Amino acid sequence: MSTRPKGLVRGPQLPYKLLAGIEPCKGGWLACTAKLQGISMFPEPPQILETFNDILDYRPGFEIVAMHIPIGLPAEWTKGGRTCDQLARKLLGPRRGSAIISPPPRVSIDDPKAPGVSAVTRSLLPKIREVHKDVASYHQRQVYEVHPELGFYQINKDQPLKYSKRTQAGVDERTAILKERVNGFDRIIDYVPAGIDLPRILDATANLWTARRLAARAVSRLPESPEWNEDGLRMELVR
Repeated sequence: MSTRPKGLVRGPQLPYKLLAGIEPCKGGWLACTAKLQGISMFPEPPQILETFNDILDYRPGFEIVAMHIPIGLPAEWTKGGRTCDQLARKLLGPRRGSAIISPPPRVSIDDPKAPGVSAVTRSLLPKIREVHKDVASYHQRQVYEVHPELGFYQINKDQPLKYSKRTQAGVDERTAILKERVNGFDRIIDYVPAGIDLPRILDATANLWTARRLAARAVSRLPESPEWNEDGLRMELVR
């Protein structure tokens, strides 16, 4: 009987690497995917995958998954969250840094009324529980925690964006940057799945950009030397 761990089994060698930028969404997980051939990335129409296991079991398998969801949860609540969360806020500055939420401690993910859990984090608890249940340390060779604001920071030449994604100015700002920097962006923006708002698609595209940087081993990590939680998972953000 095989003892090979489940998840991200790639199968036959392909002439390209399949990348995914993932955002939680109503109905599952929004996936902006692309084929990477050499240094050229070819985006595909986005899709919604129902469960996190659908991401792990996707065929052909993803070489890199860049997910906007907490992966390594702390053992207990700490003001400001993990070191990576604090460093990300400092990098992004006061306007965009507020988008970085603090994940709940492991003991609180089944208790939506736990103290210290923000309203935004509480709304994500079902997705956080799903990832906490299914991600093991070996998955972190292909599955990485990212944040779209950090992706946009890098795309925007290491400058934080000016406007919130919830404003028209913020949508226009993000759309213009992605059109300029991501070849084939029309293949994403012209095929938005039903029920998905534009800011979420833009965020998933920024995550896909980070997935490409991961494939090229060109990312920075917050912190540079990762912290580890009690499950043996890295607590880090990559950009």
